[in-house]
Amino acid sequence: MRQSVRREERLPEENKVARFEQAVLPHLDAAYNLARWLTRSDHDAEDVVQEASLRALRYFGGFRGDNARPWLMQIVRHTCYSWLKDNRPAEVIAFDDGDDAWQNVPAPPDDEPQAVYMRTADRAQINKALAGLPVVFREVLVLRELEDLSYKDIAHIVDIPVGTVMSRLARARGLMRDALGATGRPVLRTVTGRSTQSGAPS
Repeated sequence: MRQSVRREERLPEENKVARFEQAVLPHLDAAYNLARWLTRSDHDAEDVVQEASLRALRYFGGFRGDNARPWLMQIVRHTCYSWLKDNRPAEVIAFDDGDDAWQNVPAPPDDEPQAVYMRTADRAQINKALAGLPVVFREVLVLRELEDLSYKDIAHIVDIPVGTVMSRLARARGLMRDALGATGRPVLRTVTGRSTQSGAPS
């Protein structure tokens, strides 16, 4: 009888873990990609994702919905920002979105020279320019351009209005165009990281 009771007590926890794995594990690559771009380190990104996954499991009982990806990415982002505050506090600064001059900056047309260059530029140069963006612009660009998330999902993850997402994306794209100017050489400050792998932030 006692063994039966103990087994019944374990079943809800086992079911929770099984549901968590089914809902969350498919999105771990996206979670790692976001963490890698925010921390600019493969090793630190792994630590952040591990901590975020533990937090996600702890709070999974409160998850409601069919798509766990934005929910997980929000937890990863919060964990990244906690890590940045502890390890690189200078990067986590208050940002004023009140400057609306960027809200009317359009995406470049397909035939604009810089847009063409963005498609043909060396990946290492693009990665370097992206890694050099301030974190508030880097995160929205990664979520939109690399993870192909909707404006609504990005707004949920970053906890800002959809209009602010669009404004930050416009500014981020403008900074990228400036960094990948006519010379093809990034002009933003150099950002160094631990990883030397191809395609990783450096």
